[in-house]
Amino acid sequence: MNILAIGVMSGTSLDGIDIALCHFSNTGAKWSYEIVEAQTFNYEISWADKLKMAPALTPEAFMLLHNEYGRYTGELINGFLQGKEIPRIIASHGHTIFHQPERKLTFQIGNGASIAAKTGITTVSDFRTYDLALGGQGAPLVPVGDQLLFPEFDYCLNIGGFANISFESKGQRIASDISPANIVLNELAQQKGQPFDRDGQLGSAGSVDQLLLHQLNKLDFYQKKWPKSLGREWVDHQIMPLLSESGLSVEDQAATFYEHIACEISAATGLSGQLLVTGGGAKNLFLIEKLRQKCTCNIVLPDEKLIDFKEALIFAFLGVLSFTRQVNILSSITGSSRDHIGGIVHLV
Repeated sequence: MNILAIGVMSGTSLDGIDIALCHFSNTGAKWSYEIVEAQTFNYEISWADKLKMAPALTPEAFMLLHNEYGRYTGELINGFLQGKEIPRIIASHGHTIFHQPERKLTFQIGNGASIAAKTGITTVSDFRTYDLALGGQGAPLVPVGDQLLFPEFDYCLNIGGFANISFESKGQRIASDISPANIVLNELAQQKGQPFDRDGQLGSAGSVDQLLLHQLNKLDFYQKKWPKSLGREWVDHQIMPLLSESGLSVEDQAATFYEHIACEISAATGLSGQLLVTGGGAKNLFLIEKLRQKCTCNIVLPDEKLIDFKEALIFAFLGVLSFTRQVNILSSITGSSRDHIGGIVHLV
């Protein structure tokens, strides 16, 4: 099998839309991949504001935005593809607005039908809702790609809005969200007039507060068994009030939260092995240094293209699996009642 596909990803940190044109091949024994070309399209302030305010919209306005965001995504893809080979499929994660798996509720805005109509390319979207219907968390979805595309690593860690990890345990792939990451760090940085905490400058200027650290580490989520997943709602109700009510400077809040992230990631890894780290957090020098201090396994930082676009790459891969009717969601990862094929295919 040889297939060209586009993966589209928008993370909770609202920095922009990642689009990756990827080639996949399978000789029957192993999958291989190439990120042919990739680009991040930063959100204009108007779009970032629309996505932030989406949870408060009326049902009618929300569905109109769902369609508008799909058309917007399609327009970006059309511009990105100028002068390039046209892929067979597009796989779009969309932008998560709601994620409450305990209520069987998840919604990733960006209508796949609108993307397909705008681009004229078969589009796979809505990867999570079927998993929730089957009793799963609907997340994380990337670990199937970790298993099939990166088998040489003992652990695959992505640090974006949330940190999540996957690895093999007792002959099966398991995975989970570990803790919030950039979704919190960005908000703290924005309180100081910066879009994000470049290289951890804010955190490195503060001191760890042991009381706040203890409160964070003892939150109920961290005591739950795997699989489990996180959403912005949990951060807004559990994390941000603890930080704001601590009475600490923003620098000390950031330093303490960096320590918290490192503690939770360290607790999720073993004593040895290769740990692949990708996502925006992999570029945060202060956070990586914290991880090196806490984790005993070998931390591997790949090339910048893979750091930036691994999730878009894997969603392209999930779309390929869905389009070719192969399992792309494992019950051992999400907790659903069975392995299955996730994603709605809009044929063109």
